[in-house]
Amino acid sequence: MTFLILVIGDLHIPDRALDIPAKFKKLLAPGKIGQTLCLGNLTDKHTYEYLRSLSPDLKIVKGRTDVEATSLPLTQVVTHGGIRIGFLEGFTLVSNEPDLLLAEANRLDVDVLCWGGTHRFDAFEYMDKFFVNPGSATGAFLPGASLNAEAPTPSFCLMDVQGISLTLYVYQLRTDEKGNENVAVEKTEDRAALTEVIAMSNGRVGTKPPRSPT
Repeated sequence: MTFLILVIGDLHIPDRALDIPAKFKKLLAPGKIGQTLCLGNLTDKHTYEYLRSLSPDLKIVKGRTDVEATSLPLTQVVTHGGIRIGFLEGFTLVSNEPDLLLAEANRLDVDVLCWGGTHRFDAFEYMDKFFVNPGSATGAFLPGASLNAEAPTPSFCLMDVQGISLTLYVYQLRTDEKGNENVAVEKTEDRAALTEVIAMSNGRVGTKPPRSPT
């Protein structure tokens, strides 16, 4: 049976971004998400209530800007079938080097580790474990970034868990040369490095994106 997990973080509303993009909200249908993992830097009660409306099963860890949320844990672990998923914001890590992420995954004894704090999507397999960074759902700027660095692309991830199988979808809000925005989806299945890119302008999360023509 399919179980959809929303992985989202680094929202920074309203200090660095006004809101989650409207095109993302159009895709995220209440009642379709089984569980939400928020990787911190929520900072706004209204956004908290919005995430709760998507799925009452909302798990949150403390981010570096969640200064008032003193009761939030730094890490959490959830289990679905035979898959253990750990998540954290990442500010407790010395760096985002694969070996340090692997050490954290081993410490938490998880198969999948989700981390944030970079505002950039990333996903890779390393030493039989899967690592996912959903990026910033709002495309919030990152203090200290180079002046020549590109602005973060708004993004979030969905994990489709079926038994011991996990399929990852990353949703990114991209802007073309004419300034038109569209949501693109990249799919990584069964921890494979192969990804397929699917352009989506309509539809809702909870319905499988169609495969791209071959």
